[in-house]
Amino acid sequence: MVAGYLFLILFLSLSFTEGADPIENFQWNVSYITVAPLGVKQQVIAINGQFPGPNINSTTNNHIIINVLNSLDEDLLFTWDGIQQRRSSWEDGVLGTNCPIPPKWNWTYNFQVKDQIGSFFYFPSLSLQRSAGGYGGFTITNRATIAVPFLLPDGDITITIGDWYNAGHKALRAKLDKGLSLGMPDGVLINGKGPYPYNRTLVPKGILYETINVEPGKTYRIRVSNVGTSTSLNFRIQSHVLRLVETEGSYVSEQNFTTGLDMHVGQSSSFLVTMDQNASSDYYIVASARFVNETVWSRVTGVAILKYSNSKGPASGPLPPPPDDQYDPSWSMNQARSIRWNLTAGAARPNPQGSFHYGQINVTQSLLLRGSKVSVNGVTRYALNDVSFQNPSTPLKLADYYNLTGVFKLNAFPEKPADRTPSLLPSVISGDYRGFMEIVFQNDDDAVQSYHLDGYAFFVVGFDSGTWTEDDRGRYNKWDGVARCTTQVFPHSWTAVYVSLDNVGMWNLRSELLPNWYLGQEMYIRVYNPEVSNKTEFPIPDNAIYCGRLADKQKRPFTTLSAEGASSASNLDCGTLLVASIMSWWIFIFIVHY
Repeated sequence: MVAGYLFLILFLSLSFTEGADPIENFQWNVSYITVAPLGVKQQVIAINGQFPGPNINSTTNNHIIINVLNSLDEDLLFTWDGIQQRRSSWEDGVLGTNCPIPPKWNWTYNFQVKDQIGSFFYFPSLSLQRSAGGYGGFTITNRATIAVPFLLPDGDITITIGDWYNAGHKALRAKLDKGLSLGMPDGVLINGKGPYPYNRTLVPKGILYETINVEPGKTYRIRVSNVGTSTSLNFRIQSHVLRLVETEGSYVSEQNFTTGLDMHVGQSSSFLVTMDQNASSDYYIVASARFVNETVWSRVTGVAILKYSNSKGPASGPLPPPPDDQYDPSWSMNQARSIRWNLTAGAARPNPQGSFHYGQINVTQSLLLRGSKVSVNGVTRYALNDVSFQNPSTPLKLADYYNLTGVFKLNAFPEKPADRTPSLLPSVISGDYRGFMEIVFQNDDDAVQSYHLDGYAFFVVGFDSGTWTEDDRGRYNKWDGVARCTTQVFPHSWTAVYVSLDNVGMWNLRSELLPNWYLGQEMYIRVYNPEVSNKTEFPIPDNAIYCGRLADKQKRPFTTLSAEGASSASNLDCGTLLVASIMSWWIFIFIVHY
């Protein structure tokens, strides 16, 4: 049977895809395992027994097929932070676009990393599950024919950083449901491991820490993602210069950081780091909390080790210091302003990034969003413009596709703040297809916010303190603001972005801070083309899961297996599904290309 599958795949490959884009296949079993990253045993979410999950390493325009078996005891979805899902919000993996994968079911994601390069990550999108793991790096490299704006490095290293709680995600959910704060994290993990014992008082014995092995004299591209719950982190390497070259799919004008880069929740960046120090000892890699009381939070620091192959001993002494002022955001804001788009470099295509003159395009739609903590019917929630998002039982995208009424009301969401009674609503606004949208995020709180938009990279054109006014448009960077998918908004400040609405679909705009997102700080932008065409949006997948008011359309699950039997008994079902998925992709590619 397996030989037959392989022959069929080979036949289809040779018959239909000469010159077509490659396909990459993954089989994921998502389950719980027990680990103790900070010395306390706890249940975490693993993929194929790995915590964090495996890195996805792809090349631009490749097709990705990921067959996910849900061996958890609750619903599951994966979203792909920064992967734009061009023409296919069906694969976005959030509750507004997909019905969840029930326990013991498997479901296959099919998507293309179309015209993208860069450093991203994936994670489970439901119910604070990311705070328990299930995340991993997602790297998209240039095709060999497209030059990069720097000498090719000698190696590529992916690092995930993030704050961590010893309580499981279900316990964290229960706290939020009761209106309680999650409180201070118990630590910061680097690649799923606790801190190196740089301080015997602060770090318990027996903690497993991460070691990054390098060769002296070589230059490595180090990709870093903040996959945490709610804490901004400063990332730095002792005695080494971080040469920032890319943020979430955009090459930036190269610059050096010696005191590290502030990375906010959901953000990814990559650096070139040359191993130009002597090897008298190992070196510290540090991820420390920002904008907090350092004395109280001293235990919440991630420390890994950079180890030269000829190192003569372990790292010792104090950690490299963070930026001087932990509370004043002006240093971090100025650092963020200094990150500029590299206008002469190509990214996924050979034409320069700067050939898209975003500052010369007329804005057709403006959205001013004020994030806040509110009370709705006596329940603590988070909101945008005093509206806290409430997921309907039927995903918005499915309801829209099948013209269901009563699931959501388009444009009921207020596009600018006004004093109103906080309410619950499945918030959806209409985005003009091929329009050009301005989004201003206003943060009146004491903590850094972080916002993400699925389906797009937006241009970050302005940061400043205070309350945004229309006069601030005159100070926007309309020339080389960096394009990325996640932006920070500093306390009592605003951030403005531009986005070209060229990707049809139902797209999630959300807080990346997990408590805020879980309690309703999100909305959707419906970018609609009345002309039904595969050129702007792919049809609904054959394997779509149905739920809510469309549950009667669900014929059967693809497999309903116990986790114990998944590795053996599911071979036929998963193999059949995989072949069906590959066949559908080959046929679709054949139609598109020929």
